Amino acid sequence: MPAPRPRKALDGIPLYRAGKPALTEEHKLSSNENPYAPLPGVMERAAAELGRMNRYPDAGMTALYGALSERLGLSAEHFAAGTGSVAVLFSLLTAHLEAGDEIVYAWRSFEAYPIAVDLTGATTVRVPLRADATHDLDAMADAVTERTKVVLVCTPNNPTGPVVTADELERFLDRVPDHVLVVVDEAYVEFVGDPDAAKGLDALAGHDNVVVLRTFSKAYGLAGLRVGYAIARPEVAESIRKATAPFTVTDVAQAAALASLDAQDALDERVAAIVRERGAMVEALRAQGWDVPRTEANFVWLPLGEHALDFATACDPVSVRPFAGEGVRISVGTPAVNAQLIELAGAWRSARGIS
Repeated sequence: MPAPRPRKALDGIPLYRAGKPALTEEHKLSSNENPYAPLPGVMERAAAELGRMNRYPDAGMTALYGALSERLGLSAEHFAAGTGSVAVLFSLLTAHLEAGDEIVYAWRSFEAYPIAVDLTGATTVRVPLRADATHDLDAMADAVTERTKVVLVCTPNNPTGPVVTADELERFLDRVPDHVLVVVDEAYVEFVGDPDAAKGLDALAGHDNVVVLRTFSKAYGLAGLRVGYAIARPEVAESIRKATAPFTVTDVAQAAALASLDAQDALDERVAAIVRERGAMVEALRAQGWDVPRTEANFVWLPLGEHALDFATACDPVSVRPFAGEGVRISVGTPAVNAQLIELAGAWRSARGIS
């Protein structure tokens, strides 16, 4: 008898590869994690939920949606949460794509995009980044056809770092048909300091077809608890909630997210510290001769091409994220580990006679 087989769509889908573990957590600069401990109040409020683990979580995420509603000035019906913004994206694409549809996004971008798309049976249309690692929104608009149902715009772009500007996004939205969802992935929005950068909520205010993705994994430091959310028109948010399994976000995670929202001052301090370190890393790497694109996230990108894997190996004991044949993404860590990484990067160039 033949063995059970999964859908044929899985044949061409790679497993998602998480960042390489390191000798110590402090040395792991491969997953864009926040190097700091949880914000004040998070541990206490999360721990308080452990005693009721025999109960299901609040499936409606009432308190979390209420807090986001108050924070962002939108009704609770505008939100759809899940286990990280990537899970919310999977639900969104499940709800809006099927075989025969097309989705447009820039490449290189977030490595989970192809996996999420291919599971739906839709066709991917990839538009190359420009030479400066930014989105080519004109080319992306040109790629939209009558079969296009969704466009993904990652800003800041993972793994390269640049943002889409507000003017660029507005011109793009004016060209995209109203029935096409434009998903603005803002996983790193808290680190953005460029005044010209696009703001997903501003785009949503002016366009019914915009969806904004955000997460508590990066700036808020809750990567291990998995909480992300979409902000969209109520009918779009409802479609995402329908495609999401019930009870996905635990009460521990919801409590931690709520406590994190209450710790805005501490969050601002930590974000500022990471941004300062990011600037120091970029300056030091450029001084060594590296071509580092402008980044507004908590990582930097080295376009190493065929040397990406060799460089990543040479960085040991610091773990970085190579993309074979393209480049290496390096998360911003603690000052000591960042300095170690910069020293290793300089040694790699010197060993190869690169000035």
